[in-house]
Amino acid sequence: MTRSELVENIQEKSSFLCVGLDTDIQKIPKFLLEFEDPVFEFNKRIIDATKEHCVAYKPNIAFYECRGAEGWSSLEKTIDYIPTTHFTIADAKRGDIGNTSKMYAKTFFENMNFDSVTVAPYMGIDSVTPFLEFKEKWVILLGLTSNKGAIDYQFEKNERGEFLFETVIRRAKDWGTDENLMYVAGATRGEDLIKVREHAGTHFLLVPGVGAQGGSLEQVVKYAGIPNEIALLVNSSRGIIYASQDEHFESAAAEAAKKVADEMSALAF
Repeated sequence: MTRSELVENIQEKSSFLCVGLDTDIQKIPKFLLEFEDPVFEFNKRIIDATKEHCVAYKPNIAFYECRGAEGWSSLEKTIDYIPTTHFTIADAKRGDIGNTSKMYAKTFFENMNFDSVTVAPYMGIDSVTPFLEFKEKWVILLGLTSNKGAIDYQFEKNERGEFLFETVIRRAKDWGTDENLMYVAGATRGEDLIKVREHAGTHFLLVPGVGAQGGSLEQVVKYAGIPNEIALLVNSSRGIIYASQDEHFESAAAEAAKKVADEMSALAF
């Protein structure tokens, strides 16, 4: 998917919501276990219920690959089911070099036809460029994360007086363009998003941490948005897909997604 297509979809829906499909077979409604593929049945119903309110879906690959061949099958069926109008993110956090990265890229871009994949930058440019060689595909580089351990490295200062996360974002801008490179920036970091946007320029940001993790959507829009295009994808996973555990769980998911989308519309459009 191109940037212009993504921006157009965001503008048409007045939403930049990404629904995270972190589907845990231990947490889905029990009646779904009667189906041949409970995980896919759950995902299918979530997609049907939320697709009018969101512009992207982000399966967390760990929740699928931990189940072996069965999990990969659920993932493939899920990706095939997501409408082509919606941006797809393989939340895989891959981070290797050379041919290994190339094979990871082929897995998610050619075999599964994801629009994007999350990549860890620790090994530098040669761990990222193999992903950037694919036309109309995106790298989403870990920049500023929302987990507690982010302080272990990401807030270390260098001789320039900038935090490590700033260095990563600033340097990586030259590896790709705002047509194929996004950054992860956690919503729970609040005003630190100002620094992220300063270095990221017009690049899109994927922002986790809104909802169950306590991040503020208002702060995200205030500190990380850009005029006209927004250039944000804000992810919500548990707060939407696990909004209810009863047999009408998809209705609760739709209501939760609509609530977030309505807030986005009021804040940014």
